[in-house]
Amino acid sequence: MVARILVVDDVPANLKLLEARLSAEYFDVMTASNGTEALALARRTDCDLILLDVMMPDIDGFEVCRRLKADPLTFHIPVVMVTALDSPDDRNRALEAGADDFLTKPVPDVVLIARVRSLTRLKMMVDELRMRAAASIEIGMLAPDPSVMADAGKGGRILLVDDSKSSYERLATILAAEHTIEVEPNPSEALFHAAEGNYDLLIVSLDLKNFDSLRLCSQMRSLERTRNVPILAIADPENSTRLLRGLEIGINDYLLRPSDKNELMVRVRTQIKKHRYVDYLRENLQNSIEMAMTDTHTMLLNWRYAEVQLKVAATNAIAKSERLAFLFLDVDNLKIINDTYGHSAGTDVLKEVSVRIRKSIRGIDIGCRYGGDEFVIVMPQTDLHVGSLVAQRFVRSIAGELFSINGGERQIAVTISAGLAALTGTNDSAKGLFDRADAALLRAKADGRNRVVVDNG
Repeated sequence: MVARILVVDDVPANLKLLEARLSAEYFDVMTASNGTEALALARRTDCDLILLDVMMPDIDGFEVCRRLKADPLTFHIPVVMVTALDSPDDRNRALEAGADDFLTKPVPDVVLIARVRSLTRLKMMVDELRMRAAASIEIGMLAPDPSVMADAGKGGRILLVDDSKSSYERLATILAAEHTIEVEPNPSEALFHAAEGNYDLLIVSLDLKNFDSLRLCSQMRSLERTRNVPILAIADPENSTRLLRGLEIGINDYLLRPSDKNELMVRVRTQIKKHRYVDYLRENLQNSIEMAMTDTHTMLLNWRYAEVQLKVAATNAIAKSERLAFLFLDVDNLKIINDTYGHSAGTDVLKEVSVRIRKSIRGIDIGCRYGGDEFVIVMPQTDLHVGSLVAQRFVRSIAGELFSINGGERQIAVTISAGLAALTGTNDSAKGLFDRADAALLRAKADGRNRVVVDNG
């Protein structure tokens, strides 16, 4: 996928130059000649990166960046300041406004393209998570958390990998004012240390003695437990070639020595904020997946998910000539409970049945709410005899202990009926198994309820 870059500069010659550079690398380029136009374009187009000049006539670049980072529609778009300004104060002001980087004109082509590629690659990864999170919100699963945008990027856990004592002592002292910092002076132990800790940021010196720091960064990117943790590289100015290689490997940001204290703090905050935002999106996605699989009243799996698992389990069992049992359950007279004690009492009963199901099944079993007052349990590696013993024990456990309803104000007796079936051979199927268990359940209810009926094929 081609990344779309928005270039903002009030000088036409600068616009044409940057557009030509980026187009030659097959980026899709849009341009804006002032801050107002840039803000409007960023809101209505899907751009992947904004290259932003500072000195513009209507709104300066610092203010444009602040507005972009305060807007939920553009908060996630990386911004790189490209300007003739080169003082540390200007750099820090840009970073504090929310910029991801600050490049001083004239910018060498190789530096510009490497930074653009690095930031757009990370942006596209975030976009995939955002798209899935947005889909969850649209169907009413989860609401966005405004506090994510307001995160200050402080209070992070940082691992500093540096074998120069004077360097790591200075960096650790500065960072300790806002973060928890751990130092690993032995590069050989750094990967294990990074994998064992739950870090928000990894800071790696590219000037390690007798150790390939880029290989360490590459290993951090390939290891699952550290793959998504941002890496901030610190290097001497003469190491610019290795820095560019590091951006290709997956380094998120870098700082040149001698590092300015304020710039260090701002870059660290920026990376921690991004990491927390991505973690929020991943957690949002995981919660959405779990909610899509789960019945919200009972917190058991829902039938939509369990039906797929039943088909998979039946197919595998038939192919391997293994056993598989299917138990269909129905709470007896739930309508009478609802009519007598209220629907909240009926909900209490369903929740308690689900709790007892979870306590009764094995790790390989699949328990779910089928709908209404019905539940199912899929039992791999289980024949009719064992399945019948499980079903009988469960029916007795339901009848043998009273159910608390209406907040514990009352206790009532509840019973359950069950129909059990098992695979009969290679010509059987998930549907056949389901239908036979369903028919057995109907017989259990017709025969007086509070019992198990086994389908013998």
